[in-house]
Amino acid sequence: MSSATAQAPPLANAPRVSRRRKALRPYLLSVPAVLLCAGILYPFFLGVSYTFFDFSATNPQPNVVGFANFKEILASSEFWASARVTLLFALAATGLETVLGVGVALLLNRSTLIGKLFEKVLIVPLMVAPILAAIMWKLLLLPEIGWVRPIVEFFGVHGYNGTDSPVMAMVWAIVVDAWIFTPFVAIIALAGLRSLPKSPFEAAAVDGGGWWLTFRKLTLPMLWPYVLVAVIFRLMDNLKMFDVIFGLTSGGPGTATTTLQISAYLEAISYARYSSGLTYMFLLWALVFVISMILVKYLRRLQNRAAGV
Repeated sequence: MSSATAQAPPLANAPRVSRRRKALRPYLLSVPAVLLCAGILYPFFLGVSYTFFDFSATNPQPNVVGFANFKEILASSEFWASARVTLLFALAATGLETVLGVGVALLLNRSTLIGKLFEKVLIVPLMVAPILAAIMWKLLLLPEIGWVRPIVEFFGVHGYNGTDSPVMAMVWAIVVDAWIFTPFVAIIALAGLRSLPKSPFEAAAVDGGGWWLTFRKLTLPMLWPYVLVAVIFRLMDNLKMFDVIFGLTSGGPGTATTTLQISAYLEAISYARYSSGLTYMFLLWALVFVISMILVKYLRRLQNRAAGV
């Protein structure tokens, strides 16, 4: 028999997979996900359980105190001051990054040589670790040797003191955070711009619609779901921001930039009051969870409206 007419060998002798192995295969594939969830949930619930104890370096044998830690922290003025600083920083930084990110995306969406070149270097700040970027900016902002003071004085602003004043410490923390993470918003907004349909904009151009009218009536409504995704990520991250603020100001001067995350660090690490620090962290987690759920619900509503549901 020629090779052209030769038939494939029968499959009867091929190894068969037993029914038990077929039944176990989905469970085996889910083992990594289960291990990952266990690695996340176990320390989380362990930390939550410690909030009901008085565990500290001076009390290695903790006793159950119930909600005493929550009552003490919620009744303290330091907690509410840290909460105000946290919300102020998160809202201001997220708003600035959103405005700048959308503006940069609109500029990069134009097919120009400068736009294509700038698009390649846009992610450079994202490639720098936030703590390293904060230390770099801290050196630049030093009144004695930093490069910012000569630039500020060149524009006629005198009395520059870096991050020594409470207001300027918060301002520079917001600026540094925006310098690092504005490219993140710009990349998401740019991806959204390039996915928008062309026909509505062509019809608006034929009807003589101006740039501002087209942006306000067409671009922004269609782009908003993409921008909201970036806002959710940045707001959640800014609410629990630690490395940028701690590297730049260490929470100072005084408590001007002491967020809930820094308060938790000071309680648990600096003062060795572990249960108190974990209580701060749990309250911060609850704040982030509630705000993120509200924003995600709003995002789903926008997506359902866009889908005609």
